[in-house]
Amino acid sequence: MKKTRQVTVGSVKIGGGAPIAVQSMSTFSPVDTAYAAAQINALAKEGADIVRMAVPDRKAAEALKELRQRVSIPLVADIHFDYRLALTAIDAGIDALRINPGNIGKRENVVKVVTQAKERHIPIRIGVNAGSLPEELLDKYGGHPTAEGMVEGALRHVKILEEEHFHDIVISVKATDVPMMVKANRLLSEQLNYPLHLGVTEAGTLYRGTIKSAIGIGALLLDGIGDTIRISLTDDPLKEVIAAKEILSMVGMRQYGPTLISCPTCGRTQVNLIEMAKAVEEKIKKFKKPVKVAVMGCAVNGPGEAREADFGIAGGKGFGHVFRKGKVICSVPEEQLIDRLMEEIEKYEMEEEN
Repeated sequence: MKKTRQVTVGSVKIGGGAPIAVQSMSTFSPVDTAYAAAQINALAKEGADIVRMAVPDRKAAEALKELRQRVSIPLVADIHFDYRLALTAIDAGIDALRINPGNIGKRENVVKVVTQAKERHIPIRIGVNAGSLPEELLDKYGGHPTAEGMVEGALRHVKILEEEHFHDIVISVKATDVPMMVKANRLLSEQLNYPLHLGVTEAGTLYRGTIKSAIGIGALLLDGIGDTIRISLTDDPLKEVIAAKEILSMVGMRQYGPTLISCPTCGRTQVNLIEMAKAVEEKIKKFKKPVKVAVMGCAVNGPGEAREADFGIAGGKGFGHVFRKGKVICSVPEEQLIDRLMEEIEKYEMEEEN
């Protein structure tokens, strides 16, 4: 990974070689404090590192104070246009701000926010979306959003903060168009050393949105670009966190408990492999160790094909194998396969704890 400048959001380090932080956004206003707190605590339990809150008015900004006391996870206030909301959020104990310095009014207003953020050691995330570029930048690059226009917009905002000697900055350039988002982040990474927050904005519903995000964010992570991510889904934000964890696990950046490996079913399969894989996927959620667990449909080739798995099962006709690192450790009736697999993983976790 590219080693970027490090900033601190509450208790979470971003950039500078720190683990990639998973973010999500609450669907509640801070005014609905009890509901927002319950959702944020659930997101934290699921694995989120940071949660962002929309702060559209003064009531919402003032409500952050009580909300901050009800949750332990760092909170980011998302503010547009009214600099006074940023000042109120800072007084309420917010951990970071998400603003665009260019849309909160006069230069003196930006200075007021930056001065308070600097004194309280509160980072600012500059967010530029393809869908909200100013007309002047759209005209400059052909009348439509481009990666180059997004990057220029971000650089302009960065310059405003740097001129005030403020450097606790995180930058995001997001688009719903995956190639544009990837290109913009690559261009920005070449020009600046600030940590980057990755996301495909307005990615869509669970299935399509997860695929779009995995392609865009995954491509950049494999390039060594990115310090924090959010999967933007039209769904329960808990699913955003689950998807983010899976993406980070798949690219080898972070591990969150067991990973399932399963083969596609074929004509050699003589067990209900689909249901078996679903059952194992659900049951291994309780384990904490980052082991690889395989569910294979062929008792002959299965163990060898999944030899890199820590544990696995391979179905046959009426019976199956339980294996570890490609070596069969026992053969049991088909109906006992999953239970026997769970016993082996439980035994391993107990051994590791002792």
